Amino acid sequence: MQAAEHIYIHIPFCHRVCPYCAFFKHTPGATNMRGFVEAVVKEAKIRLPAGGAPRTLYFGGGTPSMLSPSHLRLLVDGLSSHLDLTHLEEWSFEANPATFTQTKVRQWHELGITRVSLGAQSFDPLILKTLGREHKPEDIATSVHMLREEGGMRVNIDLMFCLPGLSLHGWRRALEQAIALQPDHVSTYSLTLEPGTPFATSIAAPPTEEEEVRSYSLAHELLTAAGFRHYEVSNFARNDRERSLHNLSCWSGEDYTGLGPGACGTVGGIRYENAHDTARYIALLMQGRLPPGTAEQLTPEQRRTELIGLGLRTDEGIPLSLVPPERRDALQPLMDEGLCNLSGNRLVLSPRGFLLADEIALQII
Repeated sequence: MQAAEHIYIHIPFCHRVCPYCAFFKHTPGATNMRGFVEAVVKEAKIRLPAGGAPRTLYFGGGTPSMLSPSHLRLLVDGLSSHLDLTHLEEWSFEANPATFTQTKVRQWHELGITRVSLGAQSFDPLILKTLGREHKPEDIATSVHMLREEGGMRVNIDLMFCLPGLSLHGWRRALEQAIALQPDHVSTYSLTLEPGTPFATSIAAPPTEEEEVRSYSLAHELLTAAGFRHYEVSNFARNDRERSLHNLSCWSGEDYTGLGPGACGTVGGIRYENAHDTARYIALLMQGRLPPGTAEQLTPEQRRTELIGLGLRTDEGIPLSLVPPERRDALQPLMDEGLCNLSGNRLVLSPRGFLLADEIALQII
């Protein structure tokens, strides 16, 4: 059992399962929610040493904002009985518009949540309907104002591009609407047709490369012009302080502990994933047993290639030492094309290079 500075807690519940989402999630149904909360606390006590003081805590999903105030309080009290949460530098919480009230926001603030990632996805009512989202465009602004006025929390807005029915003009309008709300952070994602999702069978063809390039480039243009730092392929921060500390730790290869059904973690070179079975997760942890899942010992070579793939996605790049000497001849052509540059002893991709981050990584690993 090792101390972890970063903890991810997966809350797999949604009011409705969106047709594009491949994360483990389901409607609550007959789930014993108190039992679920107690199971997460039990897993924390098994995986983490008593008295550990994490730096970041991230509640993802699913829809964490679906947790009732009483269940959230029970979860936080249980974690606090085992861990020291007084030194958190960041506590992120995913939420969907129209799934929380002023009462919930006040509680989030009292508990110490510092950052809320708002799953807006679109400002177009027809596209929201296509995406299976329950909120209305006006709910996004209402939610942002509530988080600011009632909780004083930093706000991230999630947006998706290359969606069915979304033109480039519509994408521009969505970005402008998001910018007008003055969020602290914006995340932009292209639609991916994930196997096993309804969209994978209902949409005839994935977005074209040209559509993705145009939409990505527009996001970079508008958000950087509005003062945002494009610090990771899909992420823009108002300033350095507003970057997601939890995600930065993952992109830099730091250990993190994942708790909850379907959660992943990497601790001491071991990558594990809990099984996607909430009922069994609860039942086994009530017996004091870890949930089933998978685990593998990562080799040094696996870790090195992961660090390259993840680090190249950030504007801080990677240490040149990660690139084998026999692969460094590939760098000059990339620099000649304006896709990357050397900053001291670090290899950093340009905004154009971000578009090809995965392909570039394959050339130099």
